[in-house]
Amino acid sequence: MPSDTARRRCAVVGLGARARLFTEALAGPYADRVDLVGFCDVNPHRMAVHNDWIGASVPAYAAEDFTEMLRRERVDLVVVCTVDRTHDHYIVEALEAGCDVVTEKPMTTDADRARRILDARRRSGREVRVAFNYRYNPVHCAVREAIAAGEIGEVGSVHFEWLLDLRHGADYFRRWHREKVNSGGLMVHKATHHFDLVNWWLGTEPETVYAQGGLFFYGDEAGRRRGLARDYTRAHGAASAQDDPFAVRLADSPLLTALYLEAEAADGYRRDQNVFGPGVTIEDDMAVLVRYASGATLTYHLTAYAPWEGYRVSFNGSEGRLELLVEESTWTRSEVRVQGDTAVLHGDAVVDTAGRTELTLRRFWEPPREIKVHTGEGGHGGGDVRMLADLFGEPEADPLGRAADEIAGARSLVTGLAANRSFESGGPVRTRDLLHI
Repeated sequence: MPSDTARRRCAVVGLGARARLFTEALAGPYADRVDLVGFCDVNPHRMAVHNDWIGASVPAYAAEDFTEMLRRERVDLVVVCTVDRTHDHYIVEALEAGCDVVTEKPMTTDADRARRILDARRRSGREVRVAFNYRYNPVHCAVREAIAAGEIGEVGSVHFEWLLDLRHGADYFRRWHREKVNSGGLMVHKATHHFDLVNWWLGTEPETVYAQGGLFFYGDEAGRRRGLARDYTRAHGAASAQDDPFAVRLADSPLLTALYLEAEAADGYRRDQNVFGPGVTIEDDMAVLVRYASGATLTYHLTAYAPWEGYRVSFNGSEGRLELLVEESTWTRSEVRVQGDTAVLHGDAVVDTAGRTELTLRRFWEPPREIKVHTGEGGHGGGDVRMLADLFGEPEADPLGRAADEIAGARSLVTGLAANRSFESGGPVRTRDLLHI
């Protein structure tokens, strides 16, 4: 964001659960630098909920009045937290109105929309920042520092496995993300984080992608095959959902009741769909092979139905190997509660709730050495807090280059888009054939 100390006039478009991170930050610790002057959403109830949370009366505008809001409220910074497929609409309109933009990831969902954003950014000269909070996680910063310092020499290959457990993974199959037209699938909505990390860690960009993926665990066919199918469309009010460990009970959560159950009358959106019902068009098990401009390769796997949550990343270099293990959860009994901005299966008997993080350097001819990293408080290992400070706080030097612009957003996106294309074609895809960045 700009380095001057002038107060900025900020609006937030898309007032779902994720937007709370931004509305509370803007109305709280950054209220001395930023004036929160507008909310915009398809649902007036959700805007009222956010105003109640922050104890304010931020002017609320319908989605069709977005441009009018920018003009009337003299907005110069827009935070975009809408459904993924609409990001480009608001980003482009904001840029053309002379505003800077902070957008939730993914920047958008397809190549045409990405080109619109890139073109508008160039024409307008304004700034786009993508909210890649994982770049700000201290352990991820330590990985970048170790690689940049040459601790393992030149990186030849990366193996990256990400596991979403039944608390978290199932939630993508209850809400709007379950339709690929809305989210781009998990290769775009979720893996954009991971592909961005690899681009950032290695300082390179993807060139060729080959992928295989499918719907193995969730959806109506898998549910029938495994005897998990239930006869409800949505959980609220359905007797057969009462003993279903995959059902989210909106009425049991004040947050979900306020943002979604009580908001249904305004837009008809149902947050508690059956994960084994019809209409799921995204994959839940995906394998990807990527070759980068640097010559390095990546093998990546995303599983959305694992018994524990976390990830493993290994870097093989010309002088050794760097290994990262992050366990975020192990095993839970099934009970739906709210965790952050997600309704998840979260049990009343949890093993190792604190999880563990291990970063190990294994140089040739030397004993292994653990790299100690202090993780921070708050979401994403303290990444959320650090990202917000970078976006809205006093400008500071950023020697790790954590700030992600529209180019970083597009480069993270194109790996997932190429993977989706490879799912369809069965062959390798050159990223430049989809999006020339």
